[in-house]
Amino acid sequence: MKKLTLLALAGLIVAGGANAAGDATAGKTKSATCVACHMTDGNSVNPIWPKLAGQHYDYLVKQLSDFRAGNRTDPTMAAMVAPLNDQDVLDLAAYFSSQTQAPGAANPDLVQQGEQIYTQGNPASGVAACTACHGASGLGMPQARFPRVGGQHPDYVKKQLNDFRAGVRGNDPNGMMRDVAMKLTDAEIEAVASYMAGLK
Repeated sequence: MKKLTLLALAGLIVAGGANAAGDATAGKTKSATCVACHMTDGNSVNPIWPKLAGQHYDYLVKQLSDFRAGNRTDPTMAAMVAPLNDQDVLDLAAYFSSQTQAPGAANPDLVQQGEQIYTQGNPASGVAACTACHGASGLGMPQARFPRVGGQHPDYVKKQLNDFRAGVRGNDPNGMMRDVAMKLTDAEIEAVASYMAGLK
């Protein structure tokens, strides 16, 4: 039932997805201010900063727009998005979404627990399986703006799950991620974040 509810919400969100177009060539030029953290091709080497390469266009547009509007907060990103206009957001999203993500790797010691949480959730605590929205390979659902999580840095994923759990981050549709994260234990977050890193 939980899975069906999440998928139903996804269907509603698909209907409201962004359609405006960005220019990847212009975005490459505009990305000069992003490379210090996210690198030229969007594959950050610092594990606390997300890989943007290959992330879905509509998801990137939403996140940049949310940073600009104050619906998602981060001291570094607040300063970076302040000078952006609407077209800049579209162009940057077009550029980074067109790049190829560098693969990640899971901690072998955490694969079993991480896979269980990711594919089955935790029925005892009511944690929904991640596959319902992010897919078996972690590729996400672009039409619903559900992000690609496969190959992402585990440290970045852990921070986001902890922020959702603590209510520090609240720009998820209908509180879906906050509902999931608040039921996860620290050990489950550690394991599932590691497992996602190994997905391709």
